[in-house]
Amino acid sequence: MVIGGLIVILLLVLVLPFVFHKVEENLEVFLFIMGVAAAFISGEMTVPLLISALEHPIMIASAVFIAGALFYLLREYFARFMDYVFKKVPVPLVVFLVVVLLGFLSSVITAIIASIILVEIIFALPVERRHKIVIVVLACFSIGLGAALTPIGEPLATIAIAKLNEDFFYLLNLLGRFIIPGVVVFGLLAAGYVAWAIKGSDNQNGQEQGGAVEEEIERDTWKGIIIRAIKVYLFVMALTFLGEGFKPLIETYILNLDYRLLYWINTISAVLDNATLAAAEISPAMDIMQIEAILMGLIIAGGMLIPG
Repeated sequence: MVIGGLIVILLLVLVLPFVFHKVEENLEVFLFIMGVAAAFISGEMTVPLLISALEHPIMIASAVFIAGALFYLLREYFARFMDYVFKKVPVPLVVFLVVVLLGFLSSVITAIIASIILVEIIFALPVERRHKIVIVVLACFSIGLGAALTPIGEPLATIAIAKLNEDFFYLLNLLGRFIIPGVVVFGLLAAGYVAWAIKGSDNQNGQEQGGAVEEEIERDTWKGIIIRAIKVYLFVMALTFLGEGFKPLIETYILNLDYRLLYWINTISAVLDNATLAAAEISPAMDIMQIEAILMGLIIAGGMLIPG
């Protein structure tokens, strides 16, 4: 009965956000309801769990709010600084540094804020829009990788640390040897691509490179900053309930799976939210190889499509 109910909830969690846009738009509330339901069904809804659900999101939600507020206040200065940098420093070098630094900084300022900063930088990047899109994709892969190094970088890392009951630098020590070179590789790919794009534009006799193209980006507001922090808080709280609620499911079906199979199973995070999958799968009873396989599968495949 318990396993059957949890399987139904898991299917709803994995399918409904992908099928119904309204559910995706209100993902935090939906997952909160599903998480509470899973915790009740499995008998895990206790006072300690409630306290943990209130405590776990504090660090990442605070980081999202503080970093967002600081960037909002310094945005104009930052924009002028980047305009100056693009005029004085070779563009490929700037792109390399941006992709790598945002990748690593995302573990401190959160992936959300790193992405907002990326938008401001890309806006000033003096290449055509079609080339900007490629740079954004590569930079987002870098941010997605780097954000997993600490529990304040992204919800996946937050929920992984919470479920494993490990310290702040656990993921850095566990996954750093994969993630750090990966971030640098994406920086090199982005720099190489933009060098090729600029050379191609030069060969077309000064064809407009996009610096003056009419583009608009949505500006942040204090209301948006506050709402974003609240959504992150609710999201991580919901994942905490889900993670504990799915314990019987994990113990029954996942604990004994080979780590190589776990890696490939988690490539479905390309079409599903990777933090939700982390909450549904990770257990402190797993060995290191299983944890590595799950997390790297989620992190890498999670960047392939928007839902991931």
